Formats: sequence, C-alpha cells, structure tokens
Amino acid sequence: MDKLFLFIASGAGSGWLPKAPGTWGSLLGVLLWLGLSRMELGAYLAVLAGLFVIGVIAAGAAEKILDQGDPGVVVIDEIVGQLIALTAAPFHPLAALAGFAFFRLFDILKPFPVGWLDRRLHGGLGIMLDDVAAGLLAFAALHAALLLLR
Repeated sequence: MDKLFLFIASGAGSGWLPKAPGTWGSLLGVLLWLGLSRMELGAYLAVLAGLFVIGVIAAGAAEKILDQGDPGVVVIDEIVGQLIALTAAPFHPLAALAGFAFFRLFDILKPFPVGWLDRRLHGGLGIMLDDVAAGLLAFAALHAALLLLR
C-alpha cells in the first residue's frame, strides 16, 4: 500500500524527477487538463473533488512513509492546484500557458492566503490546501486576463 500512496502522491513518479518537482507536477496537471477539459463542468469538478480527497489521503500517507513534513516529491497538490487554475479555461495553448504561469507564480510567491495556509496547516490537508488557494488565485487571474482580452 505504501508504494500506491507514494505513486499517487508523487504524481505517477513525476515528483521524483530532478530539480523543481512542483513544476513537473504542474506540467502533469496541464497534461491532465488537456484530457479533462472537454468534460462538462460538473463532471470536471467531480473529478477535481475526487483528486483532492485522494490527494489529502496520499499526501498524508507519504509524509508518514518518508518521515518528512511536506516532502518535495509530493506533487499531487500541484496537480490539483493546476487543474483548479485551468477550470473552465478555453482549450487553447495560450490559456494553458497563462494558467500554468499564474499557478506557478502564486505557488512560489505564496501571497495571502497561500503562505498563511502553508505555515499553519499540516498533514495531508495542509499539503493540499495551500495549492488549492494558489489554484484559486490563478483561476481568478486567468479569467480576469481573459475578460480583459475580450
């Protein structure tokens, strides 16, 4: 069971890639979005909610297995955050690139409430929620930019 938790938490192993595992996880999120974006919004959100719950469980288990708080190899949080950022985005390379850039920016800079959540919440839920917040900020920024460009 430990291998399954680590497989899920590491984004099918993408978190073990060298340098910047969060970026690899975010890229995997974009690839997943390419497949999921054609779904109806309700189905997309249901998949996202399922991934969040699975992520909380897997990330929490990975912390215990690796005996480390918020291990760098855990990227399921970046995958979910990236999928949040791209929710309802147009299926276009520039939208995907902008959503990716906004999410990475907020995930790295950790503006409020991202940094606050990162510092105060721990375990699987804490690992996931700061990236959910970064994803929501990126979602807002992406959709604001799309409105301005119309």
